[in-house]
Amino acid sequence: MDKQNKRSILDMARGAFQERVDCEMAKVIDNILDPNTIATKKRKISVTLEFLPDNERSNIGVAFEVKSTLAPFAPASTSLYIAGAPESGEVQVVEMLPQIPGQMSLDGTEQDAPAMLKIIKLA
Repeated sequence: MDKQNKRSILDMARGAFQERVDCEMAKVIDNILDPNTIATKKRKISVTLEFLPDNERSNIGVAFEVKSTLAPFAPASTSLYIAGAPESGEVQVVEMLPQIPGQMSLDGTEQDAPAMLKIIKLA
């Protein structure tokens, strides 16, 4: 066999092995660049090759799987403020904001009104 024609197993299957690794690599890069994930978490690409020879040992079936393990979304948090009289059942829960609603910031934007929590009471 000509030495120049020898190739890696990753070049076989008409480039499908390499193409799938490249596809998972793109997912890893997108995950690293996503500001909603923790930057320093490890990401991983796993390549599994399974070989199934026949009884005569002349044919080998090769199955492959490529998968990535990505960083999960970073936890998000907020603070809520409870107002009203809980004993009368009139309770309002609003999200706390960095500024007073209607106040202007240094960049000229106005603080919106806080979001109110929808409370469903069960009988």
